[in-house]
Amino acid sequence: MRRILKNCVISSMITAICALGAVPAAAQDRLAERALLEQIVEIPTVAGRGEMPRLVALLRSELGQAGFDRFNVQQHDDTETLIARRLADQPSGEGPILLMAHMDVVDADPNDWQNPPFDFREEEGYYLGRGVRDNKAGIAGMVLAMQRLEASGFASDRDLIVLFTGDEETLQNGARLAASEWRELIEADVALNSDGGGGSVFRDGRVEGFFVQIAEKTYADFQFRVTNRGGHSSRPRPDNAIYQLAAALTGVERHRFPHQLNDATRISYEMLAANDDGFYGQLVRSWLDDPDNGEIADLIESLEPGQTRTRCVATEISGGHAPNALPQSAQATVNCRIFPGTPVEDIQRTLQMIAGQHVEVSLMEGSGAWSDPSPIDEALFAAYGSALAVRFPDAPIIPFMSAGATDAIFTRAAGIPTYGIGGTWGISGEASGAHGLDERVLVEGFHGSVDIWEALLRDLAGAE
Repeated sequence: MRRILKNCVISSMITAICALGAVPAAAQDRLAERALLEQIVEIPTVAGRGEMPRLVALLRSELGQAGFDRFNVQQHDDTETLIARRLADQPSGEGPILLMAHMDVVDADPNDWQNPPFDFREEEGYYLGRGVRDNKAGIAGMVLAMQRLEASGFASDRDLIVLFTGDEETLQNGARLAASEWRELIEADVALNSDGGGGSVFRDGRVEGFFVQIAEKTYADFQFRVTNRGGHSSRPRPDNAIYQLAAALTGVERHRFPHQLNDATRISYEMLAANDDGFYGQLVRSWLDDPDNGEIADLIESLEPGQTRTRCVATEISGGHAPNALPQSAQATVNCRIFPGTPVEDIQRTLQMIAGQHVEVSLMEGSGAWSDPSPIDEALFAAYGSALAVRFPDAPIIPFMSAGATDAIFTRAAGIPTYGIGGTWGISGEASGAHGLDERVLVEGFHGSVDIWEALLRDLAGAE
């Protein structure tokens, strides 16, 4: 009830202030943009809380104000995925544009945060709150941009489709089902995923670059499990399940998968090297000249983990059943981010070899989705560059491979070229706190994203 009243007060204040003419139009826009982001962030769409329908209802209403009139709310796995469509005003025959984001967020322990994690606030040039960076600023930026277009009398020459999933942080079944069972609802020529890109600028205003995700690693969880008869702790066995599991995990820690380059990472490194005259740029140029040089690849990996090879790391562990009994079982989860093009089965065989004969290594349910990189789309990149120019003329656009997982892996695998494109930007070297404490997004970066999304969609879908 407190949040409902708070949102009503904010809305009433904005309406009253604007009616008095006391605030310039641009400032009125920022107040409204901030208010929507606040509403979205303060709905705690964490798995298991049952809050997703509330956010879906809000976004459905907001999209209605952007000209969307076809809605499909898909219920699955105790959550919801929202698919909406705005029909072309003057159809050109070009296929739809799919706009992607995810509505769910990682949970947050209030005891760890300086303020309640789902209380939206502004501090030192940042908006803070769980999910504000991952991915609710992306949702708000796209929705607000489409509302602006609708209010301006925008006429589109192709359909716009929205895919807002409700479980990207957990099962990813929203995207998996959208790319398969619900495919007719999202069929598109191209997809833009707000969860996979964005910009970085320096404090002095120089632009480091805006990054476009064209590939991502395969996400796979493996269970390591050891079992034996156990026994009394006063008579230790030579095959202690916990020791055997610990040895296997130490083997994973020490193993280094071979270094690799693909089209996506090569292009990214070439562009980074061209814009970096320092040590890192020199290091990258040396590796591109000699891609078989493992020592240089290791140096790059130490500076930018996850970009030069498959990486696997232990993330969960459990075992034993009593302090005075030998463990009858011990198990751990090993999470792998697999370099594109490497079969999951190859990684499983490698892990089994490392773990040894007493440890069973199995692929866990929901793992192993993979896709090839999306091709460089020159027209899209040019449109993105023009859109960025409303804030950053001549900003470098750098395609990259994401070490993390997004919903884009399913749309790419389904044959829809998908690009992680973001309008937001942050300050180089300043952490966003995504999945961590005091998550935040730069205030100017968020409001500027609305301008960028508006310009990009006007270019890509505007009827002449």
